[in-house]
Amino acid sequence: MTATTPKQTSAVPDFCEGIQYFGEPLPEFDKYGKESAVANGTVNPHEDAAVYQTILYADALRYLTLQITGSKASGHPGGFASQAEAYAALVMLGHKNIITEVGHHAPGFYSAMFLDRSLEDMGISTVQQLRDRFREKHGLLGHLSGYIPGILAPAGPLGQGQHFAMSAALLHRDKLFPFTVGDGGLGEPYIMSGMAHFHTAYPEVTNFLPVLVWNGFSQEHHSMVSTKTNAEMIAYWQGNGFDEVILVDAKDFDDKNQPGDYVDSTAFSIPKRMEFTKAILTGVDRAAKSALGGKLTVFIIKQLKGAGVHARGAKSHNLYPKDTLDAPHIIEALKAIALPPAAWQLVRTNLETAGGGSASKTAVTEFVLPLADIGKLPLEEYAVGGETKVSTTAMGRLVGYVGQKDQNFIVTNADGNEASGIANINQALKINHPVKDDLYNQAPGGQVYEPLSEDACAGLAAGLALMGARTLWCSYESFAINGLPIWQTVTQAMAELRRPTPSTITLYTAGALEQGRNGWTHQRPEIEAYFAAMMRNGNVFPVFPPDANSIQVCYDWALTTKNKGIVITASKSPLAIRTTFAQTREGLENGAVILQETPGSKTVVFAVIGDITLVPVYEAVQKLQEQGIGSRIVSVINPRRLYRASDVAWDTCSEADGGFMNDAKFNELFAGDALIGVTGGASAMLEPVMLRSNCQRDTFAWKRGETTASAGELMSFNGLTADALVNRGISLLG
Repeated sequence: MTATTPKQTSAVPDFCEGIQYFGEPLPEFDKYGKESAVANGTVNPHEDAAVYQTILYADALRYLTLQITGSKASGHPGGFASQAEAYAALVMLGHKNIITEVGHHAPGFYSAMFLDRSLEDMGISTVQQLRDRFREKHGLLGHLSGYIPGILAPAGPLGQGQHFAMSAALLHRDKLFPFTVGDGGLGEPYIMSGMAHFHTAYPEVTNFLPVLVWNGFSQEHHSMVSTKTNAEMIAYWQGNGFDEVILVDAKDFDDKNQPGDYVDSTAFSIPKRMEFTKAILTGVDRAAKSALGGKLTVFIIKQLKGAGVHARGAKSHNLYPKDTLDAPHIIEALKAIALPPAAWQLVRTNLETAGGGSASKTAVTEFVLPLADIGKLPLEEYAVGGETKVSTTAMGRLVGYVGQKDQNFIVTNADGNEASGIANINQALKINHPVKDDLYNQAPGGQVYEPLSEDACAGLAAGLALMGARTLWCSYESFAINGLPIWQTVTQAMAELRRPTPSTITLYTAGALEQGRNGWTHQRPEIEAYFAAMMRNGNVFPVFPPDANSIQVCYDWALTTKNKGIVITASKSPLAIRTTFAQTREGLENGAVILQETPGSKTVVFAVIGDITLVPVYEAVQKLQEQGIGSRIVSVINPRRLYRASDVAWDTCSEADGGFMNDAKFNELFAGDALIGVTGGASAMLEPVMLRSNCQRDTFAWKRGETTASAGELMSFNGLTADALVNRGISLLG
């Protein structure tokens, strides 16, 4: 196909400003392109005009994907290009709630959002503006984010997209949520296991549709599934519980004798491109109806990676500095898929009406999901100094109440609520399981989701929160690390969202200090360093209630927040009640609260994170008092508030929270003759205190795990003893 420049054409639509090459009039355009094939938001997949116009859309996506990545000599065109027909078919059929597991598909998604006018909401109306703002600050970041109009979910690390699709499907049973999966992503174990457990728990929810982009290559080499036959691939999905597997292989339509199992449909003759695209369009239509009709369904498009762009195979995956718009091979590729102005206008017209309008006006995530009114939580304040209480159990009672008031509310846990002192959650809400068994508090339709995978736990809980629902992810501190990648993805996305959504809340129980007999395999409080680093994001709040009163107030507060990641860490052991509700409210607002002050000749201040760690501290201050040395015990409940405002990117966050303790209040709590920070986790969590303190100071923190008979013995192994605290306090005093 020959190409012309914009100056050689007439009637160029305004939005096409910035397109470098326009093609000559297309064969069959007068026959199939004179009128839009879209009627009432969709097309008839069996009509040739719909097939032809789907091809135009696919090539428009390829062209824009290559041109915007070429404009920065950076980005990833190859993977999206290999499935452009499948994406185009979904949209032409009216399905615009599309998610991806592949962050590298971002430029293709941006191209789609541009063509249906979604990006006009962020001031991008022309192709030139699309090029200018690709991979730029406040523009179109390299991987997907909820900041972009019409984009439902973020995409970066592989193995996450299915969680977003399943979450959306659970909340919106009448809509289809396709998500694209790449060859590389299929190698992640989480994808199949996550969908398998979800389907077992929610067999009636099948309105999510994995779309496998089977192109033979991953990022830098052949994919690990490239040697499978079609029959083997179909059997793989069937073996993982899929009732309907629809596969369309471009090789079956090739009339150019392309070598290998993976071929490029853009090289076919027009009749064969029509046949291939019709198979895609009808196959996607069948898959959508199957998924919406109650069958677990997958659609597979098998086509060579890089189809229709500058290179083929893994070499098409991303652009390098040499791959500029002035490079001959990029120019040649753009000219080969260039469309005439009339085709661009037809594509724009189709996408303005397909699915009822632009994705930015129709996608479910463009609206705030109505939340059930849960009223006032039934908090129960225990007497300070009275009976010991289990913090997690106190919170569990409130969690059960929330779930009974809000039917969308889901608690996720990797099969450990009872072991974490929160069996009352299971009793109130029931584990969602196909086998009804009262002994184990399980029944179909329960609100406790218990896959043996922290990724699946975090994925559904965080995904539902991103989509607008209340959730709680419960985990052992020692194992939660396996679910944190998607939790971090969601909290970062929440910081950029253009709408409010409930914060994603977690409860980490059975901390390292309580797991002595299990040894180091169950002692991994280093996870707190992860959250300590994330505090600087601005929307992440790790909170450490010191007792069963405090945890209730912390959870009550967390439920009122929006677009944040709230991490509640507490013990499952019965511990003393040391605070009133009012004290925790003060601690949440200011960051910390004084638990006890003892006068003396000099003052040692103990800044303590956690609950069980208070035990040796109280013992230490008693010993200091016997030597005439005063002390102050400060419970650090909300350490993020102890940073200075300039330390944290809070003002860049959606639903920004700029609450920080001022210097006068900080000195009131932490000034003394010596300061000792104490935590049973990572010392990094104490950073905001140590940054601001000017007195002699030191930190006592977790070092490593060991098998011990008790929490006290494990703390001793890590140097967290009353005697060690006393000796260091006296040493700091000189």
